[in-house]
Amino acid sequence: MVVASNKIDNILQHFVSNTSDIQGAALVSPDGLTLASSLPMDMDEERTAAMSAAMLSLGERIAQELVRGTLDRIYVEGDKGYGILISCGEEAVLLVLASQTAKQGLLMLEIKKVVAELKAALSY
Repeated sequence: MVVASNKIDNILQHFVSNTSDIQGAALVSPDGLTLASSLPMDMDEERTAAMSAAMLSLGERIAQELVRGTLDRIYVEGDKGYGILISCGEEAVLLVLASQTAKQGLLMLEIKKVVAELKAALSY
């Protein structure tokens, strides 16, 4: 996998700063390493990346065991907002943190747009 790290950093920064209700985002490898991130200052980047990879692995196993096909996304909803993990090709997963006021349909539309940009940058 060839990674254009400056381009990926710019994509994430733009996504977080220009999309309403997005509080942070990180691109993580399946083994839990941070490829790029724009997370809130109080979040531990390494810990967040490791938990994201663990959730992805567990989600894939659950989808397989429940015969639900290929895992598309993992959606965590709490009283302070959402955490969404979505595949970004075979080599990365995107974690998006959104506020509780986010409109879910618009949020997923914006996430799909940024995933397409990230996939292009990852295959660069």
